[in-house]
Amino acid sequence: VLLLTMERLLFCLLVISAATEAMMCPKRCMCQNLAPSFTILCTKTGLLFVPPSIDRRTAELRLMDNFITTLRRKDFANMTNLIHLTLSRNTISQIMPYAFFDLKGLHALHLDSNRLTYINEDHFKGLINLRHLILSNNQLNYISPGSLDDFTETIEDLDLSYNNLVNVPWETIAKLTNVNTVSLDHNLIEFVPEGIFSNLHKLARLDMTSNKLKKIPPDPLFSRIPVYAKSKGSPLSSLVLSFGGNPLHCNCELVWLRRLTREDDLETCASPPELMGKYFWSIKEEEFVCEPPMITHRTPRLTATEGQGVSLKCKAVGDPDPYVRWIAPDGKLVSNTSRTVSYENGTLDILVASLTDKGTFTCIASNAAGESTAPVELLVTPYPNLANSTNCDKDAEPGPSDILISAKSSFPNDTKAQQDKAVVVAELTASSALIQWPPQHHLPGIRVYQIQYNSSADDILVYRMIPAASKSFFLTDLVAGRAYDLCVLAVYNDALTALTATEAIGCVAFTTPEEFKQCRSLHAQFLGGTMIIIIGGIIVASVLVFIFILLMKYKVYNNHHHKDKAAKVSNVCSQTNGSQSGSMARSTSKLAERRESLHQECPGSSSKGKTVVDLDGDKAAPADAAFPAAEAPS
Repeated sequence: VLLLTMERLLFCLLVISAATEAMMCPKRCMCQNLAPSFTILCTKTGLLFVPPSIDRRTAELRLMDNFITTLRRKDFANMTNLIHLTLSRNTISQIMPYAFFDLKGLHALHLDSNRLTYINEDHFKGLINLRHLILSNNQLNYISPGSLDDFTETIEDLDLSYNNLVNVPWETIAKLTNVNTVSLDHNLIEFVPEGIFSNLHKLARLDMTSNKLKKIPPDPLFSRIPVYAKSKGSPLSSLVLSFGGNPLHCNCELVWLRRLTREDDLETCASPPELMGKYFWSIKEEEFVCEPPMITHRTPRLTATEGQGVSLKCKAVGDPDPYVRWIAPDGKLVSNTSRTVSYENGTLDILVASLTDKGTFTCIASNAAGESTAPVELLVTPYPNLANSTNCDKDAEPGPSDILISAKSSFPNDTKAQQDKAVVVAELTASSALIQWPPQHHLPGIRVYQIQYNSSADDILVYRMIPAASKSFFLTDLVAGRAYDLCVLAVYNDALTALTATEAIGCVAFTTPEEFKQCRSLHAQFLGGTMIIIIGGIIVASVLVFIFILLMKYKVYNNHHHKDKAAKVSNVCSQTNGSQSGSMARSTSKLAERRESLHQECPGSSSKGKTVVDLDGDKAAPADAAFPAAEAPS
């Protein structure tokens, strides 16, 4: 009986234990209890957050293909046994501070294909044993420099590909001494500091494909380990470097990369124009050339009053783009302070000028091919005394063109005049000039000649590339009445360095003559608008004369017609009756008196054959007719 009771008790404990184990597995998830590890798989289950019922003893947790948006501190609290955590293909956009702090034993963290935009310093705190960090296919545009500090010595695989990164925490990456693979491809990276990979001795693959890199700086790691394009067939001790899809500028700064042992790859050059589109590994080493810096414009002598602001400018060109810095009159390098600001474009702003700034500043432009200098004189006058303030600041007069300062300064003082005579202006007109120079037999392997010129009236520097067999060049784009500075340089192959070098042959200054406009002949003017005006005037005058003649004829005709009409009615006499118009009955006596008065109004005239017009409405009658004298009865 006792034995039976013990068996039943053991069976109940097993049932309770199994029930407990089943309760710790989240709904719609698959759980595997393979002692001593415990695995939970929740794939495509529609999760909106990390299930709170996850067993804290879980060693592997896979929550991919869900809709989780936020990772909280309590989601992974006390999960010290977790080794592998996969959160791929969710919609995670926020990680709360110290969300992974309890995951001391985590080796792999997959956060790829989410919506993360930044990584702060407290996001990955506590991951002291992390070896694989996958952050690809997010929207990252910022990674804090201290966010990877907890696992710099343990990380083996770092994947930051397919993001929007412009800057990467390079100082932190330089500390990843145990890393094997670094994936930075498909980002917006424009610059890689020199020497970043020097201490990454275990680095086996570096992928920087499809970024915006114009150059890749040389690194001691690349010179110690053979570099290949693809991992297939490469030795175990080699480094696989991928940098295709970048706008590479193939100049002398990439010669070191061209000399490395590589397999056939499809990297191409984006610039300079003569190498654009060519396969990187098919270009010869001697075609990777640089041009030394050349100062094309600088501020002339400048005068300022103590306390005023002053701006000194220095423009330089070259390949690669030169870096411009300034040296003060006391010989010290000018740095950015509260009083001076130096810009990348070569401008130096002195916010408050002092008497100690008086002197000559030196502009230094340098790049991988050399350097060039130019002086800029600054005159600082004391602050004027208000009691005797009669001085006025004078505008700085434009100085001569400072083209080719580097070329001119390369001549020794004792041979400068002789070198300048090597370049001659043979035929000079208002818009053209024939430039001639002697053959340079002492320079072996001349590739091309280069003519550079500009005028003191503008800052435009013009380049002309001339074939090596030429000894002259005809300029046709000059401006009349302008002073020009011109230099001729020879580009040749240096036998000592096996690189392309440049040597100035000579310089010359000339002024184009004025151009006077020619006057047109008088005959040519009459053939134009003047003849049209004259013909139009004649037509208008003819019309006016015709109209005047018509008016005169009409006036003469009208006067003659009025005279004829007056002659016809000269013998007609009229009378008016002052009585009212409504009176119709008249006495015969009054009628007789009226007729007598009519005869009196026309004295000396015969009444015979005349007509009397009665304006009162009576009928006209001949003057000699007999009128009845009967009177009306009373």
